[in-house]
Amino acid sequence: MSGLWFEQFTVGQTFHHALRRTVTEADNMLFSNMTLNVQPLHIDFEFAKGTEFGRPLVNSLFTLGLMIGITVNDTTLGTTVANLGMSNVGFPKPVFHGDTIHVVTHVTSTRASASRPHQGIIGFRHEAFNQRDELVAVCDRTALMHRKPETEAA
Repeated sequence: MSGLWFEQFTVGQTFHHALRRTVTEADNMLFSNMTLNVQPLHIDFEFAKGTEFGRPLVNSLFTLGLMIGITVNDTTLGTTVANLGMSNVGFPKPVFHGDTIHVVTHVTSTRASASRPHQGIIGFRHEAFNQRDELVAVCDRTALMHRKPETEAA
């Protein structure tokens, strides 16, 4: 398990995640079709040629999922209870097939859970960048985290 316990997070902490991923045409087509998102901007190359982008855009929900997924190993793997919400989601630049995504995470808040004494709530700000270091996605996420078990407290 490589995730951190609630007590191991501090406001202002920053993670530069080592995991990166190149997005493929197959990723975009599979995700778009699995989620029944038949937006031609994602799945129709001929349609996309006639847009300002000239080629298909990667489905933004795939980008959001990838951004958060890249962060899991360093932050919440095995130590999270659940995601409580995502807000302020934005996609300032498009993602295209062949873009390689890397992510930075900032801890924005920590607070003990009033109703769950063995858990706490962490606020994260995730930022995804392409290979040119252009910001392509942002999201504020709140996660309910386990506190460090007493057997590991020492």
